[in-house]
Amino acid sequence: MPPWSMAIAAMLTVQLSNALSLGVIERVGSAGTAWLRMCCGVAFLWLIARPSIRTIRLRDLPALLALGAATGFMTTFFLAAIERISLGTAVAVEFLGPLAVAGLASKHRKALVWPLLALVGVALLTEPWRGSIDLVGVGFALLSGACWGLYNVLTQLIGDRFAGISGLSLTIPIAALATLPVGLPQVIRSGFTWRILLAAAGIALITPVISFGLEMLALRRMNHTAFGTLLSIEPAFGTLIGLIVLSQTPNLVQMVGIALVVLAGAAAQRGSTHGLEPVPDQPQPGPRSRQPTHPARQDQP
Repeated sequence: MPPWSMAIAAMLTVQLSNALSLGVIERVGSAGTAWLRMCCGVAFLWLIARPSIRTIRLRDLPALLALGAATGFMTTFFLAAIERISLGTAVAVEFLGPLAVAGLASKHRKALVWPLLALVGVALLTEPWRGSIDLVGVGFALLSGACWGLYNVLTQLIGDRFAGISGLSLTIPIAALATLPVGLPQVIRSGFTWRILLAAAGIALITPVISFGLEMLALRRMNHTAFGTLLSIEPAFGTLIGLIVLSQTPNLVQMVGIALVVLAGAAAQRGSTHGLEPVPDQPQPGPRSRQPTHPARQDQP
């Protein structure tokens, strides 16, 4: 398979798992669904690659704990968002987080143009002038985006130590523990059944196991610029899956908004990571990161 097709398949499966999560959310709530997904994800990941706890150094713990918490609440807030607003809108709003981080981290102030362009796109998507915007849903998507931006920063900090499946097998358990106080009470109150667990396990098999695995395979065969630019299409795929699976049909103005968000994401990525190539046999970034694992070093091509 060409690497671009694996990246596209990964994006589609991520959004498919989000769409399928709505059925579970109706039974156990958004926090309960996120927590069950992460618990099942831990089981699958540990079957594939059980982490070596002895390799963890004391100085690794703060970044690992923070990354795990960011991962957990990124999922929790996002599922809370799609409970209230459409999937495509939630993905576009969430995308403001990593875009803002990329703009602020850039040495060129003109890079801030792209988050602002995406903000215009989000305004077209949410259409606040109609007075029907769900501010709570948008707020949850923004919180998820903030966690996504933090995730990217932390992934860069610890990417040289724990990457790929080994990194996920360490951070997803932390994510499950971090969200346990909000997730477990919802599961208990809902009248938990084994059918719900099986549904959550099926979704967890799609994301993080299959989708993140596909992303990592793609990332090993693509440069960071191409990979990040391609992943900028994700808001459009969120809208597509929302249309096909959830019958959420955007209007023309909202389609223009999605196009602006995608354009901003692609332009920001190409401006921030131009020329970086993955180094063979070196750790790769976490699968949801749009940024390279570390800045370009003098010994890299």
